[in-house]
Amino acid sequence: MESFKVRQQVGKDGVLHLDIPVGITDREVEVMVIYQPVLSDHSPEMSLADLYGICADDPINLNEGGIDDALDEDLAGAFE
Repeated sequence: MESFKVRQQVGKDGVLHLDIPVGITDREVEVMVIYQPVLSDHSPEMSLADLYGICADDPINLNEGGIDDALDEDLAGAFE
């Protein structure tokens, strides 16, 4: 059994066009379709790679003792 993942648009007529990978021609195959609606292009799914470097403009400041105590002042009342 082989599997592959594709992202295709279903037409207004409900027809899904599916191209089979190269090498599978002129033979009978059994196909199972599992579908999942895709989020709109305006809110794509994020992966860890997409989040890499987002804090580059807001670094964690360290001193000899570790994390700078000034960071604690910003959290006053945050966990009450």
